Amino acid sequence: MHRPGRAGPGADRDRAPALSHAIARLTAPEVAARIAAGAAILLPLGSTETHGPAAPMGDYLLAEAIALAGAEAAKAAGDDALVLPPLPFGGEDFFRGVPGGISLTHATLSGVIRDSLECLRAAGAGRLLIVSGHGGNIPAIEEAQRRFREAHGQVVPVLHLWREVTPLLAGFGVPPETIGHGGNPVLGTALHLFPELCRPWALAPRAEPGQLLGHPVSGFGTVRVGGVNLGVPVTIQEIAPGGTQATDPRGATAAHGQHIVAALAAAIRDGLAAMKEYPA
Repeated sequence: MHRPGRAGPGADRDRAPALSHAIARLTAPEVAARIAAGAAILLPLGSTETHGPAAPMGDYLLAEAIALAGAEAAKAAGDDALVLPPLPFGGEDFFRGVPGGISLTHATLSGVIRDSLECLRAAGAGRLLIVSGHGGNIPAIEEAQRRFREAHGQVVPVLHLWREVTPLLAGFGVPPETIGHGGNPVLGTALHLFPELCRPWALAPRAEPGQLLGHPVSGFGTVRVGGVNLGVPVTIQEIAPGGTQATDPRGATAAHGQHIVAALAAAIRDGLAAMKEYPA
């Protein structure tokens, strides 16, 4: 029997948590009742950008799926959480100008986040958690967090997915050469959650990064000069030609992604529990 929605190997696995936690798929009375009973609300954020030749541009899909997995983990621990539709456009950074991608100014994104939090608070939501899968969102999120706390005295935490999970990758058996933009942790996560959207056969080792001021670009926003890094405004093509900054992402696997998702879902579960025990 045909079911509408995303098809592919992961479709059946993702269907149950999506139907039970995704606000967009629930009726208004059910959502209202669960919020009144103390359900937390997760706001997933991501971007539409390049992740190289193998992973889909919409990394907000990963943020949403991880938020849903976190809600399921919370449910298993006796807690309840609802997941908003993800914001698909990230804050402007290195990726502005990528064909098909859209970046928002920090002021615009921060305003959208703040408006979202205000709406949720006005509707009676207590615990709010932001789940972000894009580094360019960080300044906008921090601005919204500060302003919201100043206005209401309420702390809204954020889980920065890739920043927090990257130090754990070695423990998951992830080869170091696969780590970086265009590789793990995003690539392994995409291979696990959305294998039908990935093109692993297109992966290749990283091309040489470009130069600025006559020196090699050494990172996202730096060049190496005289043994130190200088901050400079780089583009994605200068640090990650073709979207690949990982030395060789070909060793990324869905098994890596399974570990990544499990760790992040547990982090969401534990964060929600802490907010419940120590409301702020």
